[in-house]
Amino acid sequence: MVRSLLKKYNIKGGTFDQHFLVDAGYLDRIVAAAELGPEDVVLEIGAGIGNLTERLAKKAKKVIAVELDPVLVRVLHDRFDKIENIEIIAGDALKIKLPEFDKVVSNLPYSISSEITFKLLHHKFKLGILMYQYEFAARMVSSPNCKDYSRLTVDTCYFADASILMKVPKNAFQPAPEVDSAVIKLVPRPAPFEVKDQAFFMDFVAAVFSQRRKKLRNAILNMNHVLKIPSIKEVIAQLPEDMMSKRAENLTPEELAKVANQIIDLKTSLLANELKGQ
Repeated sequence: MVRSLLKKYNIKGGTFDQHFLVDAGYLDRIVAAAELGPEDVVLEIGAGIGNLTERLAKKAKKVIAVELDPVLVRVLHDRFDKIENIEIIAGDALKIKLPEFDKVVSNLPYSISSEITFKLLHHKFKLGILMYQYEFAARMVSSPNCKDYSRLTVDTCYFADASILMKVPKNAFQPAPEVDSAVIKLVPRPAPFEVKDQAFFMDFVAAVFSQRRKKLRNAILNMNHVLKIPSIKEVIAQLPEDMMSKRAENLTPEELAKVANQIIDLKTSLLANELKGQ
């Protein structure tokens, strides 16, 4: 079915990081994983020729299909303009204001995986069923002390529970990508640990993982041009030695949050002391 659509519309793929999922079995499993009901509004990013869109529309109240490629937008309009519960938005998902939605189900363009994931996580929704490059998916769900544990792992953990539902081989796509893919189940929830300053925490995590082979003490010192911690050596001297002597990759998201929170407290205390001395 999908291959015949590609042939009908003379779609080759590849122009905008496009790899069309042509295996009907995986398409059906993705839709089943979304557990769609008649009240669900579904966002699909990178709708392509509508192979997933069509299946989603049969289960959901409404599907909002976002597509950047003008050629594929025309295909979507040709196929779905007469279907009342499909809305087509032509545009860049990173730049447009996303509409309200309950669930997001997408074969995401891999080149924007990180940016679009965190844009989504700043929206309120119930469930995401999202296709990623397998290596990216592995980083999202990794554990400390593993090679895949990264800034992405910690940031994802802050916003949501993530799990790999299935691995999808490259031959399930046309044209085939160079790597295998994986489908992630993403369930947003409140953060499982306290963060006193979210913006600083995100900057802190990015900074220390950019120096992942350095002990935390040296990583913070090396990246203080980004973190802008006043009296940096004095602050580090008051942070727990058992954490300062480890690398970021050896600390849990909660432990990294504790360090970031302590830095915030120490910055506040230093500022208060300075004000008293004036």
